[in-house]
Amino acid sequence: MRVQEEDGAAAVEFALVLPILIVLLLGIIEFGLAFSAQLQVTNAAREAARVMAIQNSTSAANSAALAAAPSLNPAMTASEVAYSITTASGASSSSCSAGGTVAVTISYPYQFLSGMFGAGYTQVGKAAMLCGG
Repeated sequence: MRVQEEDGAAAVEFALVLPILIVLLLGIIEFGLAFSAQLQVTNAAREAARVMAIQNSTSAANSAALAAAPSLNPAMTASEVAYSITTASGASSSSCSAGGTVAVTISYPYQFLSGMFGAGYTQVGKAAMLCGG
């Protein structure tokens, strides 16, 4: 036999717990999307470093970086890709010669989907490779 004072208690408890469950679900989705974007940015930096180390061409490396992250929204731009080349002796250089190292840094402005956790943040992907293959 049910007590009359407990009518609707389950509905009230559900109403109290539902917002917490929705925020938790949105947090899981946002984290998954941000993690996926971070993987793409890091992979794009790796591809740009590989192409720059082999071909010594920033335009080819930019194209490789943009092609490696096709599903980023908004799309990554070539202006977000930066190159740093050092020679075997450690001096800065503008050309990727054998024995040197090219380091690629991509700074991508990630935007959250829901806006509940802020507007977004800058994701950074870095990669370095030895020049000359």
